[in-house]
Amino acid sequence: MGQSEHDLPAFLLDQWLDQTRNADPKIEYDLGSSTGPVWTLRELLALDGGKVNEALLDTELLYTGATGSQELRGAIAAMYGVDPDNVQVVTGASEALLMLFFFASEPAANVVIPNPGLPSNDAMAKALNVETRYYTLRAEDGFRIDLGEIRRLVDRNTRFVLINSPHNPTGAVVSDTEMETLHDFCADRGVQLVSDEVYHPIYHGLQVQSAARLAHATVLGDFSKALCLSGLRVGWMVERDSKRRARYTNARSYFTVSNTVLGERLATLALQNRDAIYARGRLVASANLALLDNFFDEYSDIVRWVRPPGGMTAFPWLRDGADAREFCLRLIKRGVLLTPGDCFGMPGHFRLGFAASGDRFPRGLELLSDFLRTEVRGRASAIA
Repeated sequence: MGQSEHDLPAFLLDQWLDQTRNADPKIEYDLGSSTGPVWTLRELLALDGGKVNEALLDTELLYTGATGSQELRGAIAAMYGVDPDNVQVVTGASEALLMLFFFASEPAANVVIPNPGLPSNDAMAKALNVETRYYTLRAEDGFRIDLGEIRRLVDRNTRFVLINSPHNPTGAVVSDTEMETLHDFCADRGVQLVSDEVYHPIYHGLQVQSAARLAHATVLGDFSKALCLSGLRVGWMVERDSKRRARYTNARSYFTVSNTVLGERLATLALQNRDAIYARGRLVASANLALLDNFFDEYSDIVRWVRPPGGMTAFPWLRDGADAREFCLRLIKRGVLLTPGDCFGMPGHFRLGFAASGDRFPRGLELLSDFLRTEVRGRASAIA
């Protein structure tokens, strides 16, 4: 059969990360994923002293409501200081993004999104015939957003501007002042401002507020990144516009109906103990980021980076400008996974996750160092 115009392109990022599960030899050190240190169900339940265990066993295995359970929406709302009615629960932030692109699919409509960014954003927009306009995060600018560039891309047909802060894969952060400026700019033009905050509040320096404080912002969050519980597949939207919320709930009834009831119960437990989860994520990320400071100083003749001010990923590049895929393929043979930048449309870069592997990260970094020392420097010396 021929390729349909509605076929989605190969999802290079997920295909690459699948190697953590089926590579031979086995991947021992995952330095390519964007999540935080892994929690087990036992560890999560222990946060409540085991009190919730019996209640979970008595849970009726039924559908939850399309908006999410009252308990979960209340726990999410409490984080932001908003009304629970302003919270829409979704199946990960990916469902929220799918709905946003779906509603943007009108004749002549466009959306303004970051480059690099989540590959599925570009694929969804193209599948739905939505024009994508990219603002570029450049290494030479510290991967910071250019407000002037975003302003120039917005016109009367722009349905939303998407901000991802802390950003995946670069770790760049949008300041409070920049977010407020964008919010006012979009509000004045009737353009939806979407703030993807799945890594909030993981920062490595200046702390930034959530955009949920801004009246016209739509905020996306989930349990996969800062909350380190990707297996729950639960996310949320904070939306004050009642008409938009009604559209989200109706669309969700078509797309996924609801989350699992057990997933929502566990998600509520996690938020009730979020300080402990965030603390563990910060501790691991901070310790490993300090190791990366020394690593990039030592190997600055081979690799360069912009130190990420937030999140759990960095987006280094090979100093000679070479495509990083071959570099990453060679590392797999040593049991170390990095993610090549072509998964994000920037082949000279690679994503380095410094929290997913937890306390195994230092050993993985040692293997990466040994590879650079023997395979890259050693080969260059032999040629010279």
